[in-house]
Amino acid sequence: MKIAIAHDYLIQMGGAERVVEVFHHMYPDAPIFTTVFNGSRLTDNLKDADIRASWLQKIPGVKTNFKGVLPLYPMAIRDLDFRGYDIVLSSSSAFMKSIQVPESTFHLCYCHTPMRFAWDYDTYMERQSNSGLFKRLLKVYMQRLKNWDQRTSKNVNQFVANSSVVKTRIQNYYHRDADVIFPPINTARFSSSSSIGDYYLIVSRLVSYKRIDLAVEAFNRNGLKLYIVGDGPDRKRLEGMAKDNVSFLGRLEDTEVTGLMSKCRAFIFPGEEDFGITPLEANAAGRPVIAYQAGGALDTIVPYVNGVFFQHQEVDDLLKAIYEVESYAWDIGQIMGHARKFDEQAFMVQFKQYVEQAYVNFLKGG
Repeated sequence: MKIAIAHDYLIQMGGAERVVEVFHHMYPDAPIFTTVFNGSRLTDNLKDADIRASWLQKIPGVKTNFKGVLPLYPMAIRDLDFRGYDIVLSSSSAFMKSIQVPESTFHLCYCHTPMRFAWDYDTYMERQSNSGLFKRLLKVYMQRLKNWDQRTSKNVNQFVANSSVVKTRIQNYYHRDADVIFPPINTARFSSSSSIGDYYLIVSRLVSYKRIDLAVEAFNRNGLKLYIVGDGPDRKRLEGMAKDNVSFLGRLEDTEVTGLMSKCRAFIFPGEEDFGITPLEANAAGRPVIAYQAGGALDTIVPYVNGVFFQHQEVDDLLKAIYEVESYAWDIGQIMGHARKFDEQAFMVQFKQYVEQAYVNFLKGG
């Protein structure tokens, strides 16, 4: 079978891009189609990939301001050519699920979420610093984008959701069914430490909807050390809020992140995420997670096995959860064993079998 991989954009390396890495490992000869990519940000696992970008790649400054060309993405993906492929695997949280493929080509979409900035616009934008007029105009455009997104969901032959909450969104927004296959975790990258540090840890893109501000406010109050790894448009605002016990470390190499995870007192996960790979990575390093009780965390966090929940996105609730973590005797082996259930080796076996069976059903007209 001739297979192609398609992903929204390869500008920043997050959980969705880790999935693309695994797809590339599974199908190394498959080209990766995308709208735009930044070669300097690619992980080592994607350096040898055949990456084919749309004409957006030629626009000056697009690699650093890829959100600034938002209206152009539907046109850019329309021009991608998938003739000659038996299967196209799209990895999408935005536009790529809407690609057009020949009728004889099977399109399976691994959906990280329907585009959050359109379907949950108010939550996504509520802490952004843009003017009120800009937000109102953008909201009008987002309604058009939602209509387009819903209409082009018919371009997908089979949806696979990365979590139970995303399965529900696909049903609500696209009126389509989806099977759930959890994303892969490379647990072999991580190991536990015999010594635990005096800090808590966040690893995240610094964007407002991830609610890093909630963690900053909580640690401002309790005075404990918090290390925040990552960068993004919300960093300046967050740094302005933070007291001296909260440190912003920026982007770090994977080896540095794994070291920090293995020695943190606990990993903080304050936002509502579609799935959330980083908490499981912290679990793979033997550390418990404090997570907001919503979204993908509902599929991955088992209270007092690998972490604890806080019910409301409020400082007092988070502070209470931090106290719970401090007062509980965690079983490191149990935490790491839980993470191994999501290991990428198991994912590759399951996903490859799923793709093959779904393709057979497609050929049969099922």
